[in-house]
Amino acid sequence: MRSFLTLVLTATLLFSCKPYQNTKIRKNQITYEDFRADQRLYPTDDGLIKYIDKGEGPVILLLHGVPTSGWLYRKMINPLVANGYRVIVPDMLGFGSSDSPEGFEIYNAENHAKRLIELMQSLGIETWSHGMHDAGGLWTWELMRQAPNSIKNLIVFNTIIYEDGFYPPVRMKPGGMAKTAMWAYRNGITTNTLLKNLFNQGLQENTLNPVDVAGYKTPLLEGKTQAMYYFFSQTCNELPDYSDVFENITVPVTVLWGIHDTMLQWPPQQTRAASALGVQPEDIHFIDEKHFIQETKAEELVYKIIDFLN
Repeated sequence: MRSFLTLVLTATLLFSCKPYQNTKIRKNQITYEDFRADQRLYPTDDGLIKYIDKGEGPVILLLHGVPTSGWLYRKMINPLVANGYRVIVPDMLGFGSSDSPEGFEIYNAENHAKRLIELMQSLGIETWSHGMHDAGGLWTWELMRQAPNSIKNLIVFNTIIYEDGFYPPVRMKPGGMAKTAMWAYRNGITTNTLLKNLFNQGLQENTLNPVDVAGYKTPLLEGKTQAMYYFFSQTCNELPDYSDVFENITVPVTVLWGIHDTMLQWPPQQTRAASALGVQPEDIHFIDEKHFIQETKAEELVYKIIDFLN
Protein backbone atom coordinates (compact mmCIF):
# COMPACT_ATOMS: atom_id res chain seq x y z
CA MET A 1 0.00 0.00 0.00
CA ARG A 2 1.33 3.43 -0.87
CA SER A 3 2.17 5.67 2.09
CA PHE A 4 -0.12 8.57 2.82
CA LEU A 5 2.70 11.03 2.16
CA THR A 6 3.19 9.56 -1.31
CA LEU A 7 -0.53 9.81 -1.89
CA VAL A 8 -0.54 13.49 -1.00
CA LEU A 9 2.51 14.29 -3.10
CA THR A 10 1.20 12.52 -6.20
CA ALA A 11 -2.43 13.68 -5.99
CA THR A 12 -3.39 16.21 -8.64
CA LEU A 13 -6.28 18.49 -9.37
CA LEU A 14 -7.63 15.83 -11.72
CA PHE A 15 -9.16 14.26 -8.62
CA SER A 16 -11.11 17.44 -8.01
CA CYS A 17 -13.44 16.35 -10.79
CA LYS A 18 -16.60 14.45 -9.92
CA PRO A 19 -15.43 10.95 -8.99
CA TYR A 20 -18.97 9.70 -8.33
CA GLN A 21 -20.71 11.26 -11.33
CA ASN A 22 -21.68 7.89 -12.85
CA THR A 23 -23.62 6.67 -9.81
CA LYS A 24 -27.35 7.26 -9.64
CA ILE A 25 -29.24 9.41 -7.16
CA ARG A 26 -31.65 7.25 -5.18
CA LYS A 27 -35.34 8.10 -4.96
CA ASN A 28 -36.22 10.11 -1.82
CA GLN A 29 -32.56 10.21 -0.85
CA ILE A 30 -31.84 12.42 2.15
CA THR A 31 -29.57 15.37 1.39
CA TYR A 32 -26.91 16.76 3.67
CA GLU A 33 -28.86 20.01 3.86
CA ASP A 34 -31.91 18.12 5.14
CA PHE A 35 -29.78 16.20 7.61
CA ARG A 36 -28.28 19.40 9.00
CA ALA A 37 -31.71 21.02 9.25
CA ASP A 38 -32.70 18.27 11.71
CA GLN A 39 -29.68 18.83 13.94
CA ARG A 40 -29.83 20.59 17.28
CA LEU A 41 -26.94 22.30 19.04
CA TYR A 42 -25.30 21.96 22.43
CA PRO A 43 -22.75 24.54 23.61
CA THR A 44 -19.71 23.05 25.36
CA ASP A 45 -16.79 24.95 26.86
CA ASP A 46 -14.78 23.93 23.78
CA GLY A 47 -17.32 24.74 21.05
CA LEU A 48 -20.75 23.92 19.67
CA ILE A 49 -21.72 20.29 19.17
CA LYS A 50 -24.47 19.45 16.67
CA TYR A 51 -26.59 16.35 17.09
CA ILE A 52 -29.74 14.55 15.95
CA ASP A 53 -32.37 13.76 18.58
CA LYS A 54 -35.37 11.93 17.12
CA GLY A 55 -38.14 9.70 18.41
CA GLU A 56 -39.47 8.56 21.75
CA GLY A 57 -38.76 5.50 23.84
CA PRO A 58 -35.58 3.72 24.95
CA VAL A 59 -32.50 5.72 23.94
CA ILE A 60 -29.91 4.55 21.42
CA LEU A 61 -26.80 6.68 20.85
CA LEU A 62 -24.91 6.08 17.60
CA LEU A 63 -21.32 7.32 17.53
CA HIS A 64 -19.27 7.85 14.37
CA GLY A 65 -15.50 7.65 13.89
CA VAL A 66 -12.83 9.35 11.74
CA PRO A 67 -13.16 11.08 9.30
CA THR A 68 -16.93 10.66 9.25
CA SER A 69 -19.77 12.19 11.29
CA GLY A 70 -23.35 11.46 12.29
CA TRP A 71 -24.10 11.44 8.54
CA LEU A 72 -22.81 7.85 8.58
CA TYR A 73 -26.03 6.75 10.33
CA ARG A 74 -28.52 8.68 8.19
CA LYS A 75 -30.09 5.48 6.78
CA MET A 76 -30.59 3.94 10.23
CA ILE A 77 -32.13 6.79 12.23
CA ASN A 78 -35.71 6.82 10.93
CA PRO A 79 -36.09 3.00 10.90
CA LEU A 80 -35.01 2.84 14.55
CA VAL A 81 -37.37 5.69 15.43
CA ALA A 82 -40.20 3.87 13.64
CA ASN A 83 -39.52 0.87 15.87
CA GLY A 84 -40.03 2.87 19.04
CA TYR A 85 -36.60 4.21 19.91
CA ARG A 86 -35.24 7.65 20.68
CA VAL A 87 -32.09 8.01 18.58
CA ILE A 88 -29.25 10.39 19.47
CA VAL A 89 -26.57 10.89 16.80
CA PRO A 90 -23.90 13.51 17.59
CA ASP A 91 -21.24 15.06 15.42
CA MET A 92 -18.27 14.98 17.77
CA LEU A 93 -16.27 18.19 18.13
CA GLY A 94 -14.17 18.69 15.02
CA PHE A 95 -16.45 16.65 12.76
CA GLY A 96 -19.54 17.19 10.63
CA SER A 97 -21.53 20.27 11.60
CA SER A 98 -19.89 20.76 14.99
CA ASP A 99 -17.25 23.39 15.65
CA SER A 100 -13.61 22.71 14.87
CA PRO A 101 -11.62 24.95 17.21
CA GLU A 102 -7.85 25.25 17.19
CA GLY A 103 -6.10 22.89 19.58
CA PHE A 104 -4.54 19.48 19.93
CA GLU A 105 -5.31 17.77 23.26
CA ILE A 106 -8.82 19.18 23.05
CA TYR A 107 -9.42 16.25 20.68
CA ASN A 108 -8.08 13.47 22.88
CA ALA A 109 -10.34 10.64 24.02
CA GLU A 110 -10.74 12.07 27.51
CA ASN A 111 -12.16 15.35 26.22
CA HIS A 112 -14.35 13.73 23.55
CA ALA A 113 -15.88 11.48 26.23
CA LYS A 114 -16.35 14.32 28.71
CA ARG A 115 -18.27 16.40 26.17
CA LEU A 116 -20.43 13.42 25.20
CA ILE A 117 -21.33 12.76 28.84
CA GLU A 118 -22.22 16.44 29.27
CA LEU A 119 -24.46 16.31 26.19
CA MET A 120 -26.39 13.33 27.50
CA GLN A 121 -26.72 14.92 30.94
CA SER A 122 -28.10 18.08 29.31
CA LEU A 123 -30.78 15.93 27.66
CA GLY A 124 -31.68 14.33 30.98
CA ILE A 125 -30.53 10.90 29.78
CA GLU A 126 -28.85 8.86 32.50
CA THR A 127 -28.53 5.49 30.75
CA TRP A 128 -28.74 4.40 27.14
CA SER A 129 -27.88 1.74 24.58
CA HIS A 130 -24.72 2.70 22.73
CA GLY A 131 -23.38 1.87 19.27
CA MET A 132 -19.99 2.99 18.01
CA HIS A 133 -17.87 2.72 14.88
CA ASP A 134 -14.18 3.16 14.12
CA ALA A 135 -12.51 5.68 16.47
CA GLY A 136 -15.84 6.01 18.26
CA GLY A 137 -14.76 2.89 20.11
CA LEU A 138 -11.91 4.74 21.83
CA TRP A 139 -14.23 7.57 22.84
CA THR A 140 -16.68 4.97 24.13
CA TRP A 141 -14.12 3.10 26.22
CA GLU A 142 -13.08 6.41 27.75
CA LEU A 143 -16.72 7.30 28.42
CA MET A 144 -17.17 3.97 30.20
CA ARG A 145 -14.12 4.76 32.31
CA GLN A 146 -15.48 8.19 33.27
CA ALA A 147 -19.15 7.19 33.64
CA PRO A 148 -19.18 3.41 34.10
CA ASN A 149 -22.91 3.10 34.75
CA SER A 150 -24.16 5.10 31.76
CA ILE A 151 -24.26 2.44 29.03
CA LYS A 152 -26.71 -0.43 29.50
CA ASN A 153 -26.28 -2.18 26.12
CA LEU A 154 -23.26 -2.05 23.83
CA ILE A 155 -23.45 -2.35 20.04
CA VAL A 156 -19.97 -2.77 18.55
CA PHE A 157 -19.63 -1.96 14.86
CA ASN A 158 -16.17 -2.19 13.25
CA THR A 159 -14.32 -0.25 15.91
CA ILE A 160 -10.96 0.08 17.64
CA ILE A 161 -10.43 -2.36 20.48
CA TYR A 162 -6.81 -3.51 20.34
CA GLU A 163 -3.73 -2.77 18.25
CA ASP A 164 -4.15 -6.25 16.80
CA GLY A 165 -6.23 -5.88 13.67
CA PHE A 166 -5.84 -2.08 13.52
CA TYR A 167 -4.49 -1.07 10.10
CA PRO A 168 -5.40 2.59 9.53
CA PRO A 169 -5.01 3.82 5.95
CA VAL A 170 -3.44 7.03 7.26
CA ARG A 171 -0.64 7.40 9.82
CA MET A 172 1.34 10.63 10.17
CA LYS A 173 3.98 12.22 12.32
CA PRO A 174 2.93 15.51 13.94
CA GLY A 175 4.35 18.54 12.20
CA GLY A 176 4.58 20.37 8.93
CA MET A 177 3.86 17.57 6.47
CA ALA A 178 0.77 16.44 8.36
CA LYS A 179 -0.48 20.01 8.62
CA THR A 180 0.10 20.45 4.89
CA ALA A 181 -2.01 17.36 4.27
CA MET A 182 -4.82 18.85 6.37
CA TRP A 183 -4.53 22.08 4.39
CA ALA A 184 -4.89 20.11 1.15
CA TYR A 185 -8.05 18.43 2.46
CA ARG A 186 -9.56 21.78 3.46
CA ASN A 187 -8.80 23.44 0.15
CA GLY A 188 -10.16 20.77 -2.14
CA ILE A 189 -6.79 19.72 -3.53
CA THR A 190 -6.79 16.13 -2.21
CA THR A 191 -10.28 16.02 -0.69
CA ASN A 192 -11.75 13.81 -3.41
CA THR A 193 -8.64 11.66 -3.39
CA LEU A 194 -8.99 11.01 0.34
CA LEU A 195 -12.67 10.14 0.13
CA LYS A 196 -12.43 8.08 -3.05
CA ASN A 197 -9.56 5.98 -1.67
CA LEU A 198 -11.25 5.69 1.73
CA PHE A 199 -14.51 4.33 0.34
CA ASN A 200 -12.82 2.23 -2.33
CA GLN A 201 -10.94 0.53 0.50
CA GLY A 202 -13.87 0.58 2.92
CA LEU A 203 -16.62 -0.84 0.69
CA GLN A 204 -16.74 -4.00 -1.40
CA GLU A 205 -18.26 -1.89 -4.16
CA ASN A 206 -18.11 1.88 -3.95
CA THR A 207 -21.56 2.92 -5.13
CA LEU A 208 -21.70 6.23 -3.28
CA ASN A 209 -23.21 9.02 -5.37
CA PRO A 210 -22.66 12.80 -5.13
CA VAL A 211 -25.41 13.20 -2.51
CA ASP A 212 -23.78 10.55 -0.31
CA VAL A 213 -20.34 12.06 -0.73
CA ALA A 214 -21.53 15.61 0.03
CA GLY A 215 -22.11 14.66 3.66
CA TYR A 216 -18.51 13.58 4.03
CA LYS A 217 -16.90 16.17 1.78
CA THR A 218 -18.66 19.36 2.92
CA PRO A 219 -17.25 19.37 6.49
CA LEU A 220 -13.71 18.92 5.16
CA LEU A 221 -14.10 21.86 2.79
CA GLU A 222 -15.44 23.87 5.72
CA GLY A 223 -12.14 23.30 7.52
CA LYS A 224 -13.05 20.43 9.84
CA THR A 225 -9.59 18.84 10.02
CA GLN A 226 -8.32 19.67 13.53
CA ALA A 227 -9.68 16.48 15.09
CA MET A 228 -8.45 14.42 12.13
CA TYR A 229 -4.98 15.83 12.62
CA TYR A 230 -4.95 14.65 16.24
CA PHE A 231 -6.23 11.19 15.35
CA PHE A 232 -3.90 10.55 12.41
CA SER A 233 -0.78 11.99 14.07
CA GLN A 234 -1.32 10.92 17.68
CA THR A 235 -3.95 8.22 18.21
CA CYS A 236 -2.93 6.10 15.23
CA ASN A 237 0.62 5.99 16.57
CA GLU A 238 -0.15 5.47 20.28
CA LEU A 239 -3.43 3.71 20.98
CA PRO A 240 -4.69 4.23 24.54
CA ASP A 241 -4.89 1.12 26.73
CA TYR A 242 -8.40 0.40 28.00
CA SER A 243 -7.76 -3.00 29.55
CA ASP A 244 -9.13 -1.75 32.87
CA VAL A 245 -12.40 -0.82 31.19
CA PHE A 246 -12.74 -4.18 29.46
CA GLU A 247 -12.27 -5.98 32.79
CA ASN A 248 -15.38 -4.29 34.15
CA ILE A 249 -17.80 -4.64 31.23
CA THR A 250 -20.91 -6.41 32.52
CA VAL A 251 -23.58 -5.09 30.14
CA PRO A 252 -24.99 -7.10 27.22
CA VAL A 253 -22.83 -6.72 24.09
CA THR A 254 -23.43 -7.47 20.44
CA VAL A 255 -20.82 -7.28 17.68
CA LEU A 256 -21.88 -6.34 14.13
CA TRP A 257 -18.68 -6.49 12.10
CA GLY A 258 -17.98 -6.12 8.40
CA ILE A 259 -15.90 -9.26 8.08
CA HIS A 260 -14.06 -8.13 4.93
CA ASP A 261 -12.73 -4.97 6.60
CA THR A 262 -9.03 -4.41 5.91
CA MET A 263 -8.69 -1.36 8.19
CA LEU A 264 -10.18 -2.90 11.33
CA GLN A 265 -9.89 -6.66 11.18
CA TRP A 266 -11.74 -8.98 13.54
CA PRO A 267 -9.81 -12.28 13.06
CA PRO A 268 -6.44 -11.10 14.51
CA GLN A 269 -8.15 -10.09 17.77
CA GLN A 270 -11.25 -12.27 17.83
CA THR A 271 -10.42 -14.44 20.86
CA ARG A 272 -9.01 -11.59 22.89
CA ALA A 273 -11.74 -9.10 21.95
CA ALA A 274 -14.64 -11.51 22.50
CA SER A 275 -13.26 -12.38 25.93
CA ALA A 276 -12.61 -8.73 26.88
CA LEU A 277 -16.11 -7.64 25.88
CA GLY A 278 -17.78 -10.69 27.41
CA VAL A 279 -19.80 -11.14 24.23
CA GLN A 280 -21.63 -14.42 23.68
CA PRO A 281 -20.95 -16.32 20.41
CA GLU A 282 -24.58 -15.93 19.32
CA ASP A 283 -24.24 -12.15 19.64
CA ILE A 284 -21.33 -11.90 17.20
CA HIS A 285 -22.62 -11.25 13.68
CA PHE A 286 -20.39 -11.02 10.63
CA ILE A 287 -21.70 -8.69 7.95
CA ASP A 288 -20.87 -9.28 4.28
CA GLU A 289 -19.12 -5.94 3.81
CA LYS A 290 -15.89 -4.12 4.59
CA HIS A 291 -15.58 -1.12 6.93
CA PHE A 292 -18.53 1.18 6.26
CA ILE A 293 -21.33 -1.28 6.95
CA GLN A 294 -23.79 1.54 7.67
CA GLU A 295 -23.64 2.62 4.03
CA THR A 296 -24.73 -0.64 2.42
CA LYS A 297 -26.16 -2.80 5.23
CA ALA A 298 -28.29 -0.31 7.17
CA GLU A 299 -31.46 -2.41 6.99
CA GLU A 300 -29.68 -5.53 8.23
CA LEU A 301 -28.02 -3.60 11.06
CA VAL A 302 -31.31 -2.11 12.22
CA TYR A 303 -32.92 -5.54 12.26
CA LYS A 304 -30.07 -7.05 14.28
CA ILE A 305 -30.00 -4.12 16.73
CA ILE A 306 -33.74 -4.39 17.42
CA ASP A 307 -33.48 -8.16 17.82
CA PHE A 308 -30.59 -7.72 20.26
CA LEU A 309 -32.30 -5.05 22.36
CA ASN A 310 -35.51 -7.05 22.51
